[in-house]
Amino acid sequence: MSKNTGENLGFEDRLWNAADKLRGTMDAAEYKHVVLGLIFLKYISDSFLEYYEKLKTEKHAEVEDRDEYAAANIFWVPPEARWPYLQGL
Repeated sequence: MSKNTGENLGFEDRLWNAADKLRGTMDAAEYKHVVLGLIFLKYISDSFLEYYEKLKTEKHAEVEDRDEYAAANIFWVPPEARWPYLQGL
């Protein structure tokens, strides 16, 4: 019988345990709003950063100009809301 430790958990089990730990005593019906918000933020941050890197290669592009992103139908994400910044917290 194998011992179920953090080292041998599958990817799904680790995600579930992390989500359960984050949820704490919050009701699951309310928790879904938190998780869905985080998933959405991760998605728009990834899209933003991908386009940000593309803009950095363009000669006359303004990488911190909201209009650059609006023109490409990409959400503007302020620096303090970008995923790498949040991860650092």
